[in-house]
Amino acid sequence: MATKQEIVQSVPQKGFFGHPKGLLSLFFTEFWERFSYYGMRAILLYYMYYELNQGGLGLERSTANSIMAVYGSLVYMSGIIGGWIADRLFGTTKTVFYGGVAIMLGHAVLALPGGVTTLFVSMALIIIGTGLLKPNISSIVGDLYADNDVRRDSGFSIFYMGINMGAFLAPLVVGTVGMDYSFHLGFGLAAIGMFLGLVVFVITKKKYLGLAGSYVPNPMSKDERKTVFTRIAIGLVAVLLIGYILITNGIMTIDVFTMIVSILGIVIPTIFFIVMYRSSKTNADEKSRVIAYIPLFISAMVFWAIAEQGSIILAQYADERTDLMLGSWEINPAWFQSLNPLFIIGLAPIFAWLWVRLGVKQPSTPKKFALGLFFASMSFLIMIIPAYMNGTETLVSPWWLVLSFFLVVLGELLLSPVGLSATTKLAPAAFAAQTMSLWFLTSASAQAINAQVVKFYNPESEIVYFGVIGAVAMLIGLAMYILSPKIEKFMRGIR
Repeated sequence: MATKQEIVQSVPQKGFFGHPKGLLSLFFTEFWERFSYYGMRAILLYYMYYELNQGGLGLERSTANSIMAVYGSLVYMSGIIGGWIADRLFGTTKTVFYGGVAIMLGHAVLALPGGVTTLFVSMALIIIGTGLLKPNISSIVGDLYADNDVRRDSGFSIFYMGINMGAFLAPLVVGTVGMDYSFHLGFGLAAIGMFLGLVVFVITKKKYLGLAGSYVPNPMSKDERKTVFTRIAIGLVAVLLIGYILITNGIMTIDVFTMIVSILGIVIPTIFFIVMYRSSKTNADEKSRVIAYIPLFISAMVFWAIAEQGSIILAQYADERTDLMLGSWEINPAWFQSLNPLFIIGLAPIFAWLWVRLGVKQPSTPKKFALGLFFASMSFLIMIIPAYMNGTETLVSPWWLVLSFFLVVLGELLLSPVGLSATTKLAPAAFAAQTMSLWFLTSASAQAINAQVVKFYNPESEIVYFGVIGAVAMLIGLAMYILSPKIEKFMRGIR
């Protein structure tokens, strides 16, 4: 296995806005992957609850909301598998490619006319593919930089901007085609987007990525592979058999499955932390950093519980509670999904410049997380105002949604790219890709909890719904800020 220095030296270090050339390859690969994912997601909720004569599946709104949350949770929860496969079998580069292929096939299936069965088959493919690709491509970004490279946070911010460029265009393109012409045609465009991402990755990786992502950090021995694969095969057969029996007997309903995923969203990261901390491959400094990572994880989970409702509760709010007419021009409700990435595209360069400008004077990672939670809480608390002023039976101005998305983006830029960077620095060496998977579990856990929370939303409960969630986030952010000095001590020299 190559050393960190050899990996960094194998990558051309100048050529993409003062960053390694490999960042260009990963930037555009992730651009197209996010175009496909967010394009699909912009119309998926509407596809599920619109009536059959509107081209949808005619599901109940509360059911569609829960499925969206569970789907989002499983997409990121599968990152555990992707991280393990990269760490033990293929390395991150190969795992990213296989994930892209699965995502492309998933969108292609959803583009075909079909019912609920086709929907779930497509979801399964995209869940697996995103789990393979998403955490590992971010891990490769970390490989491009030396541990003490001051460009690291700036590089992750630029990478994050690429993610959001794809996410910005997707609802405008896929959303317009899907809502105005055909849901299935929109899903087909998402498949094409992932195909383009794969083309970019294959063409540029050899020249620009060097050894980054090409190694297997913790390879299994031949005997280990035999044992592990046997257990996996037995486990899959058992799960499929039990699932079949429960479904055919009416025991495994959507509500029951949703509850199982919600429980897993808490149990899995807990087990993950215990295993990493107790591993003989984790040294004393790494154990301390694992402890420091726990409050960062909890804060990120609370943040994403709010942010991810932008594609669920706020999407429904845009469709049913918002005045979509601006003069004679009607706004497509799917377009609101472009607000989050639009603000990030505009603000990410400013934040990237700010961290470089401040250098060692910038707020520590825990304090950035605390500030991120403050803005997230405000994004929900301000949604109380239109309901309080005008009631819940009248349509509200679209500018309330614009303000809500803007506030949560301020929080996201304080927390998300910084969290990606901190994860690569705090990760135990033997669990590099798997720790990146743990970072994406913050979103998985948040959406697993959301699968239960979103059931309580309805126009009549808006004030309580937005108020309680916003207040909880505010209190946790305050606690994070107060405890930040102690957390920094456990980080052992990592800011």
